[in-house]
Parts: sequence; C-alpha cells; structure tokens
Amino acid sequence: MKLTVFMMLLVTSVVYGFSLQKPKIYRNQDVSGWVMSEKLDGIRGYWNGKRFMTKKGYAIHAPDYFMKHFPPFAMDGELWIRRGAFEEVQSIVLDDHPGKSWKKVTYNIFEAPGAEGNFTQRLNKVKKWFHAHPNKFVKIIPQKWCHNRKELKQFLEEVVQNRGEGVIVKDPSLHYFSGRSSKILKVKKFIDTEAEIIAVNPGNGKYLGIMGSITVKMKNGIVFNIGTGFSDALRKKRLSVGDVVTFKYYGLTKKNKPRFPSFLRVRAKKIY
Repeated sequence: MKLTVFMMLLVTSVVYGFSLQKPKIYRNQDVSGWVMSEKLDGIRGYWNGKRFMTKKGYAIHAPDYFMKHFPPFAMDGELWIRRGAFEEVQSIVLDDHPGKSWKKVTYNIFEAPGAEGNFTQRLNKVKKWFHAHPNKFVKIIPQKWCHNRKELKQFLEEVVQNRGEGVIVKDPSLHYFSGRSSKILKVKKFIDTEAEIIAVNPGNGKYLGIMGSITVKMKNGIVFNIGTGFSDALRKKRLSVGDVVTFKYYGLTKKNKPRFPSFLRVRAKKIY
C-alpha cells in the first residue's frame, strides 16, 4: 500500500526531522513562468495538522491564541517579526515557556505539504481556510509571477534595498514534493550557510582583551577563521565552542574555502 506525501510527513520520526521542501541556490537558471516571493529570515514552522514544530521536529510552544483556528491539514511557513529581527524571533519562538512577546510574531505561510494540486491550488486551500476561520497572526506570503531573469533581478534589488534577505523562486506547476530540489531556488547577493565553532581566538590591537575571531568547521570538514561581522558587544560577550553560527560569503577560494566570510548570527541548535 503506497503512502501519500502527507502520510510520509506525519510518520517521519521527530528524532530525524522532516523531509520538507528545501531550496537549492540560484545560478542564473531560466525561471520564466515561475513565482517569486521574499525570503523571510525567521524560524521555519511546520504545522502537521495537530502539532507545531521546527524543521527538525522540536516542539514550538506557541500560545493557544496564536494557533487559534489552525486547520487539520499540514502547513509550512516562517515565524517572523520584521526584517533584521532574527535573533529576537528566535528567542521568542524557541522558548519553552511562551510569553507576551509572541504577540509580535506572525506565521507567514508558503506551503501546504501534502495537499492536492499545483502550488497555487495548495496555497488557495490555506487562503480559503483562514478566510472562513480568521486568525490575525496568520499571513500568506505574497507570490509574484516572474516572467524573466530581469524581473527577478529587479525584485531582488527591491527586497535588498528594503533590508530583506533575498528571494525564493519556485516552479508553481508541480504537485507537492519534499527534499532539496532545483525546482525551488534561493536567490541572494551572497551565499550563507552554517558552521560549528571549534575555537574562539583572542583579539589584538583595538580588540585586545576581547574576541578577535572564531575558527569554524563546516559539515564538509572545511576549517577556516571568521573575523568580521561581529558587533563590539558580541566581541566582549564572546561566543562559545560548540555554537553553530550562520555566516555569509562570496564564492570559494582555490582551496574550496569560503571567500570573504562574515558572521551573521548564532543559530539555535533546535533549528540547525
């Protein structure tokens, strides 16, 4: 007996996380006829029809009022406050004891995993539900048609100028699929990824007595230093060995190390 995509998502072990959609990096592919939307830099939230979870399957302890009228079917989206507020939303959403700050957060939906039909039909299912069952904390991420690469570039420029992170482009003609695919792409002016801190290095000169840089190791085993992107307050506070950080870079060197790496933020292990 064959399992549907929805059933497979439900039976995926919490220990191993969920096989949700993941974008590949845009490399000037032809995306004519696709849809594009702003990539919100928040905490990904998966609703399986009964429970709210991170992409790794950890429980999200949202207040009952936040989840009021959530549907009995799956939804995928971003828990978000505003541009440039990742650390704030992370501290709110991953707290085991939800506080009043949850009222700042919105759930911005971009998929209905396992629903029938193409992308537009799946998203319409969510829209119809919340039209009949309103929830002021729920938003549907607006999708724009992309007719050519020029339109994508212009939209990316608009997002970046407004301090946004980037753009997601997606082939809307397909039925729901899980995993990483070239049919959904992440578009940025830089590349970002995660690495684990294996050493915290003291500074010198104007950074004497505080943190100067960190040595990190990527999942592929590449080791290198990151020395920029830190605020003075963070340098004084210092990061810790074992922390997972997000950094940005601009391509790779001849030795396959990230070129011009710069610190962005600390990532909570629940979402890594």
